[in-house]
Amino acid sequence: MSAPVREQSVTAAEQFVAQVRQACGSGAIAESELERRVLAHDASHYLLQPQAVVRPQNAEHVGNVFAAAARHGLGLTLRSGGTSLSGQAVTDQVLVDTRRHFRDIEVLDNGTRVRVQPGVTVRQVNARLAPHGYKLGPDPASEAACTVGGVVANNSSGMACGTEFNTYRTLESMTVVLPSGTVINTADSDADFQLRAAEPELHEGLLRLRRRVMDNPESVRTIERLFAMKNTMGYGLNAFVDFEEPVRILEHLMIGSEGTLGFVAQAVFRTVPIHQHVATGLLVFPTVVAATSSVPQLVDVNSATVELLDATSLKVSQRTGQAPPVIMDISVDQQAALLVEYQADSEVEVRDQARAASSLFESLGLETPAQLTTDPKERAGLWTVRKGLYTTVAGNRPTGTNALLEDIVVPVPQLGETCEDLTTLFDAHGYEDSVIFGHAKDGNVHFMLNEQFTDPEQLKRYERFTEDMVDLVLDRGGALKAEHGTGRIMAPFVRRQYGDELYEVMLELKRLIDPDYRFNPGVILTEDPTAYLRDLKTAPTVEEEVDRCVECGYCEPVCPSQNLTLTPRQRIAGRREIAEAELAGKTELAGRLSREYDYAGLDTCAVDGMCVTACPVHINTGDLVRRLRAENHSKVADFVWAGLAHSWSMTAPGAAFALSVAKRLPAVLPVSATTVARAVLGADSVPQYKPQLPAGGRSRDFLTTSPANVPAEQARAVFFPACIGAMFGTVDGSGPSVSEAFLKLCRRAGVDVSIPEGITATCCGTPWKSKGLPTGYETMSHRTLETLWEASDHGRLPVVCDASSCTEGLETMQKLAAESEKYAPLRFVDAVEFVSEHVLDRIAVSDPLRSVAVHPTCSSVQLGINDHLMRLANAAAERATVPFAWGCCGYAGDRGMLHPELTAAATAPEAAEVNGTYYDAYVSLNRTCEQGMTEATGKPYEHVLQVLERVSR
Repeated sequence: MSAPVREQSVTAAEQFVAQVRQACGSGAIAESELERRVLAHDASHYLLQPQAVVRPQNAEHVGNVFAAAARHGLGLTLRSGGTSLSGQAVTDQVLVDTRRHFRDIEVLDNGTRVRVQPGVTVRQVNARLAPHGYKLGPDPASEAACTVGGVVANNSSGMACGTEFNTYRTLESMTVVLPSGTVINTADSDADFQLRAAEPELHEGLLRLRRRVMDNPESVRTIERLFAMKNTMGYGLNAFVDFEEPVRILEHLMIGSEGTLGFVAQAVFRTVPIHQHVATGLLVFPTVVAATSSVPQLVDVNSATVELLDATSLKVSQRTGQAPPVIMDISVDQQAALLVEYQADSEVEVRDQARAASSLFESLGLETPAQLTTDPKERAGLWTVRKGLYTTVAGNRPTGTNALLEDIVVPVPQLGETCEDLTTLFDAHGYEDSVIFGHAKDGNVHFMLNEQFTDPEQLKRYERFTEDMVDLVLDRGGALKAEHGTGRIMAPFVRRQYGDELYEVMLELKRLIDPDYRFNPGVILTEDPTAYLRDLKTAPTVEEEVDRCVECGYCEPVCPSQNLTLTPRQRIAGRREIAEAELAGKTELAGRLSREYDYAGLDTCAVDGMCVTACPVHINTGDLVRRLRAENHSKVADFVWAGLAHSWSMTAPGAAFALSVAKRLPAVLPVSATTVARAVLGADSVPQYKPQLPAGGRSRDFLTTSPANVPAEQARAVFFPACIGAMFGTVDGSGPSVSEAFLKLCRRAGVDVSIPEGITATCCGTPWKSKGLPTGYETMSHRTLETLWEASDHGRLPVVCDASSCTEGLETMQKLAAESEKYAPLRFVDAVEFVSEHVLDRIAVSDPLRSVAVHPTCSSVQLGINDHLMRLANAAAERATVPFAWGCCGYAGDRGMLHPELTAAATAPEAAEVNGTYYDAYVSLNRTCEQGMTEATGKPYEHVLQVLERVSR
């Protein structure tokens, strides 16, 4: 039953692109070869190269794309977050990216309902719902990156929602675009009439299929048995049993259809309440059977989550050294553990639940006494064990292998023996460290395999293992996919799970809605028994960061360049594509990809490190980009910047002077001058002057004079004023700089700080490090660390810096200088944290503002100081608000002046939200980020300490 679209010509693709470009504009087409290739990569272990990638901006554009694909005989695959694991988001036809533009969220009825588009992540929706006390029912582990489009397409569930609050049960209505182009909003009171009028054959066909299912008792029994569990194999045939009206049947068939039946342009969900009080504990059992046998009793005492970790999981956790004592202190043989959690609306209620559960624990024959904790840090430590399994196994897999995360479901009474048999299969087929973990309450477990598909013998092993695993699960009455969707990996086994009759129902359904098999061909349904063994992703050895990446996509929502060029996953995929082309001897292709990579991969990367905060295997793609920049830089550039480091005491004031001169001139002159220079020397070499730039600031020299400074022996800390605050003046050219504001606040509180002599010659080194200029960075590192070593009395005093990126830069500098143990005692503290802990309680806020908009920075996230930032903001104003659309501004030192399009793209969502509300002040904690937000919003962003100083006079 292969679709007739796989062999279409390139000419057809070119004609398709031309038609879409004319109908939707050139912005709807991914034009570059690099972009087309990197967008082919998703979280699965499959890889197909699309002939074209399109990005429709609205439902009308989607209809145009459908029409163009039909006209030119091309198949298409809809994709949003690209976090699916079963191969349902890859294609060799047309890839339709719905992540970038479909991002509207509308909270309804005080949060009890929410209307969303497919490009928003679950986390983004939940952030909007949280102030109302609600969240989405589906709670997949990938909630930070997976989008609503995928949640609907895969019928997502998660750790706590089970089958009661999954997508199928909580989706209220949707707007669906069918392959024919028909658009139906199922929320309309006459939606069924509209469907019958627009698609009479489909309307009648759905009624006919329902009669066929309901008239067959065996079909009904099979459907009821399989869908009593989590089950994402095949189509959601339970829709025929649960609903009578064709439009409702269609609506629920779309859920879990993996883009094979049409496009869900919008969905309305019924939400679930957030329980604010939580208690968590880890129960260690002698065997996995003992653990799973206790699940019904744990469910009876209202356990919200019951997460299983098998013996291998416990051993892997021990190797990390980060497991809690309840795991570290046991000698693991056959033990297994259950992570249990209790949730309630009040402290009294959760305490009562914990008391009842603790009584049960005493009768379970646990290996160690169990304790429930409500402490957030202790709870986080327990969840680190569960969530860290993927990190540990995937991050330490052999180079050149792929990490496969699979999932199955069986009836809960069968779970323990199924896990034992899976472990036996791992051993029989030679898979090591294949952990089993998952949602024991639902009989749903995940397991991991590391496999190298370039080796024919290992591919045969994988085939044998899969056949054995399928037999095991189906023999126990289970389903081959519980959460991850059928995709390509299990499509050959759908008939085996459902039987011939229900499989034929699925085939007829597909013919009714997509008679030409153009929507996601090869997904869910196939007659090829070995289709899951084709188009497998290979992993060539490239670089350390690249080789560890599992292409999960968790990094993408936090990347400032996500809507301009590439994300971290795509930067890594680009490196792999270049390496593959070189290995294949395709020198022309490799050269083209490398040239395109210079801008998309290197020039427009903010190297902000936000990717590492989301990456499950702890990759900082910024480190890769910095190294590649260093390799690309000429010796001349390194020499010039090394000279700037040597003469920094004159360079920094010189830059400030130049800004002041430019500010006094007609804006057209400096703008024209830098535009010409950029044209000659390159956009990545010369910053673009903009009228929004401030005049230069005052030199740091004056801060060392009395009364701003005190002798070191009287100081509580050493103050390191960032040079960016001296280069850039204040946002409006008046008032104290952040350095002056910090000193004023300290004096007001009676807290003495000292400033090192020779401060103007020092810098955190970020300009050199971010550009990959090692000589200047080494020079600056030695000078700055030595200066601060002496000024801090060899590390006795903390060093306080007044720009968050510079604080982070100093910490990085110290780590990179670790080969010399001399500087290890140095302690760096951001001024926001220092004022929050040592100054705020000693001053009085006499004139608080009504409201303030707060922009955290990537560095404040890395430093973990956002709580301190909000404490100061809430002290300065009655209401402090971080926009829901907050993200890294992408200014990245001078990157926002070299490539202003990066900052424009990164800040657009946040700027739109900020400009929708009036605030009395706009604050951040880093001068260049304040500049970036000022340019983006037209509002005067300044450091939170400047505002705090003003309201506490």
